Amino acid sequence: MTRDLTIAEVRLTPILVADPPLLNTQGVHQPYTPRLIVEIVTADGTTGLGETYGDTKYLELARPLADRLPGRSVMDVNGLFGIDLAVDASRIEGQADAGGLRGVQTADKLRLSVLSAFEVACLDAQGKALGLPVHALLGGKVRDAVEYSAYLFYKWDRHPAGVPAEPDAWGAALDPAGVVEQARRLRERYGFGSFKLKGGVFPPDEEIAAVRALAAAFPGHPLRLDPNGAWSVETSLKVAQELGDVLEYLEDPTLGTPAMARVAAGTEVPLATNMCVTTFGEIEEAFTKGAVQVVLSDHHYWGGLRNTQHLAAICAAFGVGVSMHSNTHLGISLAAMTQVAATVPNLHHACDSHYPWQSEDVLTERIAFDGGRVAVSDAPGLGVELDRDELARLHRRWAEDDGSLRDRDDAAAMRTAEPDWRTPAMPRW
Repeated sequence: MTRDLTIAEVRLTPILVADPPLLNTQGVHQPYTPRLIVEIVTADGTTGLGETYGDTKYLELARPLADRLPGRSVMDVNGLFGIDLAVDASRIEGQADAGGLRGVQTADKLRLSVLSAFEVACLDAQGKALGLPVHALLGGKVRDAVEYSAYLFYKWDRHPAGVPAEPDAWGAALDPAGVVEQARRLRERYGFGSFKLKGGVFPPDEEIAAVRALAAAFPGHPLRLDPNGAWSVETSLKVAQELGDVLEYLEDPTLGTPAMARVAAGTEVPLATNMCVTTFGEIEEAFTKGAVQVVLSDHHYWGGLRNTQHLAAICAAFGVGVSMHSNTHLGISLAAMTQVAATVPNLHHACDSHYPWQSEDVLTERIAFDGGRVAVSDAPGLGVELDRDELARLHRRWAEDDGSLRDRDDAAAMRTAEPDWRTPAMPRW
């Protein structure tokens, strides 16, 4: 029987998802973070799922895009990327992407972050219609499970008094002992074998002590430190020297390709990035200057799963390693990450994931980590099913919000506890 894969309907559901009080150099996570769930429905009733950022600027692009898709084939993914989306560049160009902590915002990054969710939804629908997993549509898997890293954060034990939030069962982590205890709990619960600490929160000597404590508690396990560009070149070199014997890589210690190149020239510690290489146009300078040795891909802002494969191929040609970046996300994104990661031969580093921090999801069954790995689903599409009751509940939270939480703002969240807080000038140390 021939299936009608014409797109009949596109559903966009913005939601607010509970988030713990995780600290970074910009501030602290708000109690709820916005995400956007995309459903693409074909004429024969097949539904494909996608997920991306849910802030207002993404919704403003997603809605007109959704209106233009009915009548097109769900197989025409190339055509999807040819649709002209008008972006008001004056609103975003040159601003720091504080929400995603991924360098400087541009109109093209915003556009690709929206298109990525629609691409994933199209691929999910294709897989379901053809009875194939997404990895088969991408050329086939080269591994049966994808390894993920424990993502460690300095954090408070609760959101500030008077701020509505879900209960936080994790407790505080504000010193080396708290970081190590957090790592133990994540390892016991999920089996992670590598650990990444989100730095740039405390003076570098305190974060050096935390990484040293992790090395003592988990000898031989890969460790990473990511201050999101909070350090000067000189501070970055000092930290690299202090921790060179235990770091798998140092991620974005300083801002910008020229500064990263100066750090790379002065240390043998590999440098990783999801801030100075976030588009294809940024690759040439970074690779030819030797500024980075590992790129953290992210299908959300690289424009989807196929572009993630293109990025990995370029990295392989230059001898640059590949890992995978994560922002606050739910199970649809984790399933998509796992499907594409399964197809990348040169993925030799465990991927990041915030998923263990998210107590809520829109799937009927949470994705499981076994020994720090996620099994690659061979079910049609992404291999996940939408929980419509939970989707409706999280959308009601978004609809009832007064607008203060519909755009992620870590600095504003910090000011609820520290009224004089301002986003620090970089480098911070």
